Amino acid sequence: MKNNIRVERARKRITQQELADVLHVTRQTINAIELGKYSPSAVLALKMSRYFNVSVNDLFELEDSDE
Repeated sequence: MKNNIRVERARKRITQQELADVLHVTRQTINAIELGKYSPSAVLALKMSRYFNVSVNDLFELEDSDE
């Protein structure tokens, strides 16, 4: 699954740690999500979309290999 978390963080000019603190997860979790090594829960994905004020579909995109 592709994601645009890094892009959205850059727009807000926040670090992985700052995002992690807001979402009550570890920086390592944010890093793993950005690298595509971890897929967030539905709740975490919704929290991220709310924080960045974008839809979940704007943050995450399924790849052909995900189907």
